[in-house]
Parts: sequence; C-alpha cells; structure tokens
Amino acid sequence: MSLTEILGFITGAVNVWLLARQNIWNWPVGLANNGLYVAVFLSAGLYGDAGLQVVYIALGIYGWWTWAHPGARAALEVTRTPSTTWIWLVPVTAVAAVGLAFFLRRFTDSTVPGWDGFTTALSLAAIYGQTRKYLESWWLWILADLIYIPLYVYKHLWLTSGLYFVFLLLCVMGLREWSKALRAREGFGKYSGALGTFPGGKREINEWLREMRDE
Repeated sequence: MSLTEILGFITGAVNVWLLARQNIWNWPVGLANNGLYVAVFLSAGLYGDAGLQVVYIALGIYGWWTWAHPGARAALEVTRTPSTTWIWLVPVTAVAAVGLAFFLRRFTDSTVPGWDGFTTALSLAAIYGQTRKYLESWWLWILADLIYIPLYVYKHLWLTSGLYFVFLLLCVMGLREWSKALRAREGFGKYSGALGTFPGGKREINEWLREMRDE
C-alpha cells in the first residue's frame, strides 16, 4: 500500500460523493484521482485501467466544461438514456471490450486481459453517460464496480478494492439522488402542462423554476 494509492482512495471517494450531489467540483477532484491512479495501475500491471485513467482525464475536462458552460448548464438536466444512444453504445462497448482484451493479451504482460478490457470498455460507456447526465450511467458504474472489487483483490490492491466498494455504495446513492431529481423534473413538467391551460400559468411556473436554479 503506497501513499499514491492512499491519496487515490481519498480523492476517489470525494469525487463520487460530489458527483452524486451534482456538484461541479467533482470534475477537478476526479482529474486529480485519475492522475494518481495512472501510477497505481501501471505499477500493478493493469495497463487497461492505467490507459483508462488517461481517457478519464480527457473526458473529465469535457464533462467539466459541459457542466460549467453557462448555456449547457442551464439546459443539462438528468434524463433517461435515449434508445438511439443505446443502439450505438451497446455494440461499440462490446467491440471495444473485445479489442482491448486482444490488445492487452497480445502486447502486454497483463494477467487479466479479458476482465481488464471489459471493465475498461464498460467504464468508458459509464463516464460518457455521466457527462450527459444519463440516469442509467449509474447502473453501468455499479456493474463495473462489482467486477473491479474482486479484480483488485486478485491483484493485491487491497485499499483500491475497498475504494471501489465505497464507490459501489456511493453509486447506489447517486442513482437514488439522480432518480429523485428526474422524478421531480418530470413532476414539474406535468404540473406545468396542467397549469398551462390557464392564462399565465406556465409562464409563472417557468419563472419560478428559473429562480430556483439561480439560487
């Protein structure tokens, strides 16, 4: 257990806790966590996971910009993943998993190329959904964490395995928080639609919602 892994544990837990609350500071904390885990995973021979952290950094910058951009922030709300997204996301994730496993088996000394490739592809799909605030991205993270926990035990990364157990619990919490946010927004939409039949009703509700967002 190294200092790098300990710092990775702390920043990782804070990152997911902030994300569950839709706090924009989850992105810079997450970037710090990614940088730390590049070193941790390289030392453990988990090359897919190390490479994944580099991709996380790029996607993290994109996600930070998406959440921080004034126009995007006003429009970006928790939604369900569109069926059109699933149509391309599932096959792309499957192809990526197979391709990564082949690469790791052929060109590295990884002892777990199949699992490393699959969890890497699954995590990429999850973080893409996270940047778009798709509710189902939490289910993808939960599945990935259920695989990561025993995988890191196998690689003797005990603290990291414990971190991913914490991640699993925080992902369940995040799923609940985003589900409540989605239900609240859908409820407001129905309420707004009903009052929209009255003169000025929908306009007053929209003004009230804008005031709530600005607070």
